[in-house]
Amino acid sequence: MLLELAGVSRRFGGLAAVADLSMTVAEGAIHGLIGPNGAGKSTVFNLVSGVLPVSAGAIRFRQAPITGLTPAEICRRGIARTFQATTVFREYTVRQNLLVAAQPRVNDGTLAALFRLRDYREREAAAVARTGELVSTLHLDLIADRMVAGLPHRDQKALSVGMALATGATLLLLDEPLAGLTLAETREVMDLLRTVRAGGITVLLVEHDMRAVMDLCDRITVLDHGTRIAEGTPREIQTDPAVIEAYLGAEA
Repeated sequence: MLLELAGVSRRFGGLAAVADLSMTVAEGAIHGLIGPNGAGKSTVFNLVSGVLPVSAGAIRFRQAPITGLTPAEICRRGIARTFQATTVFREYTVRQNLLVAAQPRVNDGTLAALFRLRDYREREAAAVARTGELVSTLHLDLIADRMVAGLPHRDQKALSVGMALATGATLLLLDEPLAGLTLAETREVMDLLRTVRAGGITVLLVEHDMRAVMDLCDRITVLDHGTRIAEGTPREIQTDPAVIEAYLGAEA
């Protein structure tokens, strides 16, 4: 398994936002994490990405423990996250945003960067080449040199995914990647995520569009009040009585 949470809990005072959560994410999968508002989904993302420390339990990535590492260290290990609101540099171009996101791979804080030694120049050239690949993969070719501030929401969403990929991540944590999109834009971004997965990237996503989740995900974990109540294929989740009562029934 690429990612494993074993008995993970996070408490805020007397409140358990996540309680004894165990789940795995298989390499190469698109894995959904769903549940009603307040179920603990964003807290799970915060724990995996190192924004919050766990209160109990362990998190492993590629079988190595990442519990207690800083967000920067976890990013360098290969995990990148997007947020519900697009976090892009609106005063930069699309290409510049991707290059900024690639900096953790280019500049490791050594003298190689200060004196632009060969090792640094090679990493910089690789980042520029990777940026060109991402522009093409994300279908941003025609707007690569436009300022982000004037771009449609769909393009900004695609760019935020690209920025996560530019870090060198092999696991993307996508927080509501379809929020605010039209039906046509939703289909475009879903196709984009399938393309990302086809390129060998694993995706763990939180999303409230249940039709999209059922169509897109290989496997789904369902939370309610910080506790896992179900896990399985989309077909299994759709027919699970606990899920219908806790989440899907509330959407009907």
